[in-house]
Amino acid sequence: MIHSLFIVNSSGDVFLEKHWRSVVSRTCVSYFLDVHRESANDVPPVLSTPHHYLVSVQRSGISLVAACKHEFPPLFVIEFLHRVVDTFEDYFSECNENVIKENYVIVYELLDEMLDNGFPLATECNILKELIKPPNILRTIANSVTGKSNISGTLPSGQLSAIPWRRTGVKYTNNEAYFDVVEEVDAIIDKNGQTICAEIQGYIDCCIKLSGMPDLSLSFMNPRLFDDVSFHPCVRFKRWESERILSFIPPDGNFRLMSYHVGSQNIVAIPIYVRHNLVLRSGEQSRLDITVGPKTTMGRTVEGVKLDICMPKAVTNCSLVVNQGKYTYDTVNKVLHWDIGRIDAAKLPNIRGTVSVASTNSTLETTIDRVHFTISQMAVSGLKVNRLDMYGEKYKPFKGVKYVTKAGKFQIRM
Repeated sequence: MIHSLFIVNSSGDVFLEKHWRSVVSRTCVSYFLDVHRESANDVPPVLSTPHHYLVSVQRSGISLVAACKHEFPPLFVIEFLHRVVDTFEDYFSECNENVIKENYVIVYELLDEMLDNGFPLATECNILKELIKPPNILRTIANSVTGKSNISGTLPSGQLSAIPWRRTGVKYTNNEAYFDVVEEVDAIIDKNGQTICAEIQGYIDCCIKLSGMPDLSLSFMNPRLFDDVSFHPCVRFKRWESERILSFIPPDGNFRLMSYHVGSQNIVAIPIYVRHNLVLRSGEQSRLDITVGPKTTMGRTVEGVKLDICMPKAVTNCSLVVNQGKYTYDTVNKVLHWDIGRIDAAKLPNIRGTVSVASTNSTLETTIDRVHFTISQMAVSGLKVNRLDMYGEKYKPFKGVKYVTKAGKFQIRM
């Protein structure tokens, strides 16, 4: 399926390539780079060239480009490329050009195990970590002294089992199961404060440290609010369809149990509001006044609030006063950054002052392009975990659930 994989940095240089079925010249990546130079944020995930199909994903400032010679299910390859990045992040804590260059040997070993003759083989981190030990200082020193490598000499016990995502013989002194319910609000708000569209992209991340082979069942108070779901392979899908219960034998460690989507046909509450007053006139000093406050937060504190305001090119400078946080104006990119922090309902954050506008014939449109915020212990969709039951083991684990609401693609038109 995948003949070659190229990893490209932000400058358009191929700094790593790996071939499986046949060697594909790196010149084929030039088709991807041409499109990337024109619009870096709007590159089609699949590009058709005279001799290859190029499938790409962009994450953490790098691009992974897979070259395929024949037709294939594109989502299958895209998902695999995302799994490659997730594996690198699990091994090295982050995935960028410098980290990959520092760990070339382990990266090539991982790619050898993850693909067999171009087809995905071992993609679960539990199995990979038994095959290839994660790097650390002590292991590196020991390998240099003894001449050993990070590759295990035996096949992992779970590789050929019916549960390949969990290794056998897991033992913990303290048995714990933690679940993080994270929801990101995507919204577009018009000039009058009315919601044009609003959606929620949510996911449940788990940290499971349980001995033996536990069988877990997770139920929700209101599972019908999901519009679309995707699961980790460990979830028994038939039971979810019939009972709306997540039944699974979990992998060991950290993993994403499920992702879900709550569409605009449901009522999506907007956690904060932004009152703005800005009228730009060509060649004049204009006034800016913006106030931010909590809206639907169920009494929770809104933290980590930031606004990125895209100004027209005619705006030369800003002279503003803030009662909370700090601001900077990027005169090159014409973006006003306002870092607010925590919102105090007793004294709402406000920024006001003058904006210098040069003479121009172009339109003076302004948008708050990105809004950042975090609300702890709240799921804006109203999702609640009902209970977690464990079967197959006799001990009682410690269980915990944490809810977090964040801003996704949140835009306000001014």
